[in-house]
Amino acid sequence: MSDKKRGKTKLKLFLLAIMVTAPVVIAVIFADYRSIPDKVGENVTSSQDSANISVTNVRQTAARDGITEWNLDADSVRYANEKKQALFENLSVIFFLKNREKLRLKADQGILKTDSNDIEVSGNVLLTHENYRLETETLHYDHNRRVFSSESPVRIRGNAFDLEADAVSFDLNAGKAFFKGNVKGVASENIPL
Repeated sequence: MSDKKRGKTKLKLFLLAIMVTAPVVIAVIFADYRSIPDKVGENVTSSQDSANISVTNVRQTAARDGITEWNLDADSVRYANEKKQALFENLSVIFFLKNREKLRLKADQGILKTDSNDIEVSGNVLLTHENYRLETETLHYDHNRRVFSSESPVRIRGNAFDLEADAVSFDLNAGKAFFKGNVKGVASENIPL
């Protein structure tokens, strides 16, 4: 047998091995990719006991109709079986807007609901855009509606304003924010109305 034929045979065997093992590995990972505690900050020991897989230095992407909507990076993630959730530690998410602008979200911990791509974050939550910065302790992202909301006190600052409120809702598609409860702030005279 010539070297060329042996090389082709080895390549075919290698590709066959990958084709056989890859689905098995993927099936095992996704079978284990199911649940995590309902609340961020729950007892870590109990969540680790029920975790099926833990990964460090992780990246996850959500796309719709071939368009990337967000990228998530975290120091670690724990996937478990029953609740279809993933618990992330020290996470950072970049949301891509239709006008090619980006929103950057950072938090100490977060939960990704794997069946809906909704995200709940808590602990030193910071949402930044080139024109403003939002700070709060908890924030929820509804992936289907592309809406952020927080029932925790929020502060949002930009070059021309500084606002505080008890709660906020921000619609990415409409580009509008709605503040609720004890809204107070300062706006400069240069802010467009």
